[in-house]
Amino acid sequence: MKKMVNGQLVDLTIEEITEKEEQDQLWLDGAFDRAILNLREKRNNLLKETDYLALSDNTMSESMTTYRQQLRDATSGLETVEDVEAYEFPTKPE
Repeated sequence: MKKMVNGQLVDLTIEEITEKEEQDQLWLDGAFDRAILNLREKRNNLLKETDYLALSDNTMSESMTTYRQQLRDATSGLETVEDVEAYEFPTKPE
């Protein structure tokens, strides 16, 4: 492994290689957390779009109730990055 120093490519020291590998591993270890956070943000935005329907002075349709429950359950059973990436949000009813 090399780095650029004053326009010259130089070899990394053992310590620099170790530090880089540790940083790379930390990034990989956080992949699921980043993926599930992204999914939750999308899910929360979809729920916000229909929050007005859940007010006490509205009667929500059964299909909308089901849709909102499916959104709330979106993260259930997702244990890997691949699970999260494969998840498809339900279709919003009319």
